[in-house]
Amino acid sequence: MNFDRSGVNALMEITNRPELVFVRGQGSWLEDHNGKRYLDFIQGWAVNCLGHCPPSVVAAMAEQSTRLINPSPAFYNQPSMDLARRLTSVSCFDRVFFANSGAEANEGAIKLARKWGRLHRGGAYKIITFDHGFHGRTLATMSASGKPGWDKLFAPQVDGFPKADLNDLDSVRALVDEQTVAIMLEPVQGEAGVIPATDDFLRALRKLADERGLLLIVDEVQTGMGRTGKLFAYEHAGIVPDIVTLGKGIGAGVPLAALCARESVSCFQPGDQGGTYNGNPLMTAAGVAVFDALTAPGFLASVQARGRQLSEGLLALSAKWGMKGERGMGLLRALMLDRDDGPAIVDAGRDMAPEGLLLNSPRPNLLRFMPALNVTADEVDLMLKRLDEVVGKVRG
Repeated sequence: MNFDRSGVNALMEITNRPELVFVRGQGSWLEDHNGKRYLDFIQGWAVNCLGHCPPSVVAAMAEQSTRLINPSPAFYNQPSMDLARRLTSVSCFDRVFFANSGAEANEGAIKLARKWGRLHRGGAYKIITFDHGFHGRTLATMSASGKPGWDKLFAPQVDGFPKADLNDLDSVRALVDEQTVAIMLEPVQGEAGVIPATDDFLRALRKLADERGLLLIVDEVQTGMGRTGKLFAYEHAGIVPDIVTLGKGIGAGVPLAALCARESVSCFQPGDQGGTYNGNPLMTAAGVAVFDALTAPGFLASVQARGRQLSEGLLALSAKWGMKGERGMGLLRALMLDRDDGPAIVDAGRDMAPEGLLLNSPRPNLLRFMPALNVTADEVDLMLKRLDEVVGKVRG
């Protein structure tokens, strides 16, 4: 198949893309316009939790598309109610607002917290977030994020997001004042290099929030829906957040996200929040299929097993090549390199023949792994074998 560059020139340049076009995918594999196959351990940045084109999701969307696609959020539709009921039945939350992206869900969480602060804390609006955190690409979520350089990219920022240091309770405590309404964090900072918040830190944040009358918002856009081996990452610490946001894996590849809140925090009134496509039956039907797959007997145990397998394999590679170990939770993991050759490893893996390997390097000295949650043991072994070959090629 020819590569039509006229289409390339019609797209805005928002990222550096390699000279290939993906045309089909199945499970852990992608195929490009030349017929070359790639073992995919990025999966749309942890989006495709069931791999590419999962049959159950394809079938659910095909069936729903013949019935009803979008009646507007001004009316109830059955799939959105079914998915909301499923989410509340397995969590500490009572209410769900469906959105199209993790950034939109986080934007909603910020709005909900600020309204709650106006009603219950005398107009308090500040939300303590964390250095190197990542919450999305809207102006408010970029301001909430602690990614280096973002404070100047589209300045001025939205006010009200003082930054603390992850796993440092004193740095959080020092920022609390009369205008503080909430604390917001990722249980694992993905873009920062897969850095987990410790269980003790999460429990201490819950205690601090309770002592000071603050909300605790947990951004599970990347970690939620089974990625860490439990349905929600906050479960590892045994805490009860006030608000959680979900995205990426909740739709297994389709635009779907969720803002989940406890009843005591759910203070939106008609007109406060909305969105043309939010909660439409086509996307939420996909979400129901995803939820049912993730909660099937034995599924999360398999995620935990594959996470251990990946961790052990990365540790072995690290020891062989003199790297700095690995870290992460479940099937969100990072290999810490001993030099800044992550981008070179990514390029070499993609260019392997006859089959490529798709990897991610969010930092030059680190590789991040986000395979499908139903990745097989053989596919994990194959990735580790090929990664070893790629490192050997890059390092001579």
